[in-house]
Parts: sequence; C-alpha cells; structure tokens
Amino acid sequence: MNIPSSREEINKIQSVQKKIALQRARKANFHKGRLDHIDEDKLDDPEEWRKIPLLTKDELREIPPERFFDDFCHAPRNEIAELWRSGGSTGIPLFYPRTFEDLPYCILSFARNLIAPNLGKKDTAQVSFPLGIHPVGHVYARACQQQQIGVNWAGAGNSTPSAVQIDLINRLEPSVWMGMSSYGIHLANMAEDQGFDLASSSVETILTSAEPMSDAKRAKISRMWGAEVWDGFGMTECGMMGGESKARDGFHIWTDLFHIEVVDLDTGLPVTDGEEGGLVVTPLFTNNATPFIRWSSGDIVTYKEFGDDRDGPYSVFPVVKHAHRTVGFFKVRGVNINHPELEDFLFSYEDLVDFKAEIVSENDLDVLRLSIEVLHSRNSVKLSENIIADTKNKFEVTPTVAVLKRGTLAMEFESSVKAPRFVDRRN
Repeated sequence: MNIPSSREEINKIQSVQKKIALQRARKANFHKGRLDHIDEDKLDDPEEWRKIPLLTKDELREIPPERFFDDFCHAPRNEIAELWRSGGSTGIPLFYPRTFEDLPYCILSFARNLIAPNLGKKDTAQVSFPLGIHPVGHVYARACQQQQIGVNWAGAGNSTPSAVQIDLINRLEPSVWMGMSSYGIHLANMAEDQGFDLASSSVETILTSAEPMSDAKRAKISRMWGAEVWDGFGMTECGMMGGESKARDGFHIWTDLFHIEVVDLDTGLPVTDGEEGGLVVTPLFTNNATPFIRWSSGDIVTYKEFGDDRDGPYSVFPVVKHAHRTVGFFKVRGVNINHPELEDFLFSYEDLVDFKAEIVSENDLDVLRLSIEVLHSRNSVKLSENIIADTKNKFEVTPTVAVLKRGTLAMEFESSVKAPRFVDRRN
C-alpha cells in the first residue's frame, strides 16, 4: 500500500475500515453488549463514532492473563502467525496475537519509517533492538529486507554482547544502526572507552523507537555517532504508528492504517489543534485478532493537521507530539521530577558521558543521588559542582553526585533491554 496522495483518499479508507473494525470488535466476548447501540452505517458521523466507549488500560487489567485469549481476542488459534509482547503498561505483560492477515500491514507500518531517511538497496542495517517476543527488532528487520536493505540481526546487548556489536560495526560497516536510544548512548560510551570513534564509522543513519527522545538526547546520540537520528512511534497494540519528517516537529501518524483521535479525557470531546489531550487509537487493518477499538493509549499528546514539512513524503499525514506527562517521575520532598526532563537536562552537559539517577533514604530523608561518568579529558570535580548547582536551581532539589569509573554503568546496563537510568531505592 503506497502512501495516499490526499486526505480524501485517507478518508475513504477510514470510512470502509472503521466499519470493519467495529464488525471485528463485535466478535470478541469482551465487547459483548458494549457496541450493540452503535449504527455501523453512520460511523462517518463523529457523534455516532464517539458513542463507542473508550477502551482503557484499567479494563484490560481486569482480565485475568489466563483468560485474555478467550475473553478479549477473537481469532481462531490456527490463524495466529506470532505473538507480540506488550510493554507491560497494563501491569502484567500481555501477549497480543497477530494473524497471517495482520502481518503484511504490521511490516508495512514499520517500512514507512524507512522512506524519509531515504533508505534502500544501497544500505545495510545493524538491528540492535531486542529480538524475540517484543516485535520492534524482528519486524524492523523484515521491513528492511522487503526494501532490499541488508540486515545484521544483532539483537540487543542481552543477546549479542556490546563489545561484539561494536566489532560488527567496525568490520561489517553498516550504513544504518537501529536500536533504543539509551542503548545507542551505551554503545557509543563503550566504543569511546575502547578507543573506537563511532563518529568516524560507516553509520550515517540511526533509527530509534520505544523510548522518549528529547532534543538533548538526540543531539548527544548524533554527536557521538556522527549520524542523523530518526525516531519512530509505535505501540504493541497497533504497530509502528508513525515517524518523523526532516522538520522533527512530532510524529506523522499513518492515518490510512490507524484512525486517531485526541480528546479531552474528562469530556470525551476532541481538543483543538495544539491543545493537549489523550490519544485514542483504532487500528484499521491490524485488528484481525485483537479488537482495539477507540483504545485510550495513555499517551498525552498535541495534534496538528499539518506538519511543518509541507513537501516531504509524509506531508499528507497529521502530526502528534508527546507532552511526556504520562511517563515516570520521582517525587522528592514534595517536588515532582519528570524523568525525561531530568534526562534532557543532564545530557545537555557535553562533558557527561552517562548517568543513573536514584532516590535513596538517608537519615530518614529522601535524597536524589546522581551517578555520572565523565569524558576522560574533562574536569569531573567542576562538572559535579555545576550539576549540583544547576539541579538545585532548576528542580529545587539538591542532589548528591558520585563520579564513577568509566565503564561502570556500561557493565550495569549491559544485560538490560532498556537502561535502568531511574531507580527508586527507598524502603
């Protein structure tokens, strides 16, 4: 399926597929009685569509995991091609079945993110996303191969040690690296400590996903790798929902594959362009087993009909931008410290190599403890003093700072799918 040429074409696709989505959802035991009052021939009327109740994470949590397939999913077992592990946001991770009919659209949603970076037959990619029941690694690899991009199925550090990953980049000279942003920083730190300059390597393009990407983190990764960084937005419930244009003003959502709404979660009504609201998603094609209809994903975003890049390949699609208000935070002595905001703040120090933030109890008081690693050529004492003063000024919390031996955090993060940078160690 090519990118639609117009909004009119997208609207026609949505008109057909929304009706199919409702019909498929009605097959699920979970939706029995929830959708009886919906007129499937009037779904183009926004008021009729909004009669479909939001599907929330709390409702999924109420389904016993052992009953999930029978109560929520509706495809026969012999149609299931594979299972995708959820990110665990519903409590206990669930496993979403994908049918053979789903898979072409799943792969297509990932392949769309190869267009704006102009990747193709000329390229080879080292895929360092986790490989296994979490889909992002193996689906990206298959999407690359469909576009005749050669693939090294490296997997994350828990399957292929980071030292080996660096050696593979050095020897096989891929033009593209794919992985989680935190792992990209980890690899660059390890490479620098080993005397290998990734910025002079063959990698020209980096594709990330699955973690928040701040401006400071993007700049750090780009600087360390000497490569252009592109981020993607997906969720296991749907697929890879969107990607960035050169404007980097948010994620263009593939609205021919996923119907989205941004609503006021109190009233259920659409918000105006640029106003924050809850993201509500209905997969239009990847719903042959999992009836996610009007799924309230928990993401707080802003929406705009058109992005800043009006001539790029994604210009026909609207743009959403995360407000980062549903992600983790520390509460320290009454002060909320947002994890992405703290990460953005710390990665703005060019002398800082990596960090870990912990909340600990000392003498019955909560203390923010920052463990940092510093470039060999820089003054660690001066950097620590600046971080303490600047953190107090910005967050109204005075941290303790410990300077670690280079490579300490790399060893700690090595076996993790996502680097555990934020840890609450209070009793």
